[in-house]
Amino acid sequence: MVQLGDCAATGVLSGHGLNRRCRKIGNLPAAAELDGLVVVLVRPRNPLNIGAAARAMSNFGVRRLRLVNPYAVAFREARSAVGASAVLKAAEEFKTVAEAVADCSLIVGTTAVRNRALQHPLKRLNEGVAEAIRKQLSSSRVAVLFGSEKIGLTNDDFSHCHWLVNIPTVEGHISINLGQAVAVCLYELARLSSASIQGSEKIETATAGQLEQISSGLLDALHASGYVKPGNDAVAEKKVRRLMLRLNLQSMDAKVFLGMLRQIVWKLRQKS
Repeated sequence: MVQLGDCAATGVLSGHGLNRRCRKIGNLPAAAELDGLVVVLVRPRNPLNIGAAARAMSNFGVRRLRLVNPYAVAFREARSAVGASAVLKAAEEFKTVAEAVADCSLIVGTTAVRNRALQHPLKRLNEGVAEAIRKQLSSSRVAVLFGSEKIGLTNDDFSHCHWLVNIPTVEGHISINLGQAVAVCLYELARLSSASIQGSEKIETATAGQLEQISSGLLDALHASGYVKPGNDAVAEKKVRRLMLRLNLQSMDAKVFLGMLRQIVWKLRQKS
């Protein structure tokens, strides 16, 4: 019996049996190239899905798993998933999305879209998306968010994202299992070779934590000035957060911006 591994049989008989022509299969990038990638599962409930997501991460060299409000029983059961023990053992839990992505400079949310009015740029998962994420990974951490099995990511979750990505499917079956979605996204990121990523100047962009501080300061100023009307807090918070994400601030600019806001808020409170 002929074993076909990295070599494919040509079907031509020789004196030694089948003449086989070997083909070299390129390896995926070294794990270090995806070291800054963070997979965030928001409110996952099924231990099998958590385990499948962790195993996919292990397959593609991604080791940073963070969970936001996971169902406690499911998380405990998932820790025994085959082939994913190292990823699950190092997984971190957070109470909010803001806390889970605070040290990341690019936040990408995943969505099946459905009949939703989205306020964020929506991109199709392809090589262009993978290249954008890999470029950002060369200088800072990137978080990819996956929602719960039941409802996916909420609009509040989306408010933390710079943009959204969709895995294209046939129209009649747009929903993908959580573990499968993680695997498909990570494969697209891992298969892109370093040589295909055009070099660019490394700029330290503001982290989500810095932008959240600015958003909080700006909201304080808007409240103090009377701009935000009573009862509109949640809407104003989402609008301010989206505005900050669109500005694409550099880290140093974010520090300056935050200092100015704090001074403005202090002055407004002094007058009141």
